[in-house]
Amino acid sequence: MDLGTELFLRTVDSLDDAQLSEPSALPGWNRRHVVAHVHGNAEALRRLVSWAATGVERRMYAGARQRAEEIESISALPAGTLRDLVGQSARDLAADMDRLPEQAWNTLVVTARGRTIPAAEIVWMRTREVTVHAVDLAHGVGFADLPEEINVALIADALDTHARRSGDAAAGLAAWLTGRNAEPPALGPWL
Repeated sequence: MDLGTELFLRTVDSLDDAQLSEPSALPGWNRRHVVAHVHGNAEALRRLVSWAATGVERRMYAGARQRAEEIESISALPAGTLRDLVGQSARDLAADMDRLPEQAWNTLVVTARGRTIPAAEIVWMRTREVTVHAVDLAHGVGFADLPEEINVALIADALDTHARRSGDAAAGLAAWLTGRNAEPPALGPWL
């Protein structure tokens, strides 16, 4: 998580103000949207860490609309403010996680997608966010720049996510991955 966060923040810092407003690799989002999203994700994960620490339920978001509105409003902030926010929220999340008592890592929390997970999975959730979105900034970082173990974990996570969406996707993935079908199935977006 720390290495992925460093990679993401270093990539953000390498963008000048004009480049920050250019398109990202995500359709419909510029780089500002990606940075605002990563900031919002840190704040949302901090709510899950708080839930794990206190036992008081704190959902990541009130809903999809809240998340989308926050991304839009935060992405419109001045470039320096946006950079400061994403850096500070990353530091705050890391500090919250460092303070989390050992037994709290087993506390069950609910993700934005409605999955019930132990708090220990928050580390992977954040690792996935910062590494994939470092690539999405489309500024010199590709999946080949990520550690192999991150790419392997991303593959497993993506396969699991797509396979759960429908039986057809699981069957198509199985056929393709076992070499029984030369064409990969249409999967749609994941993150």
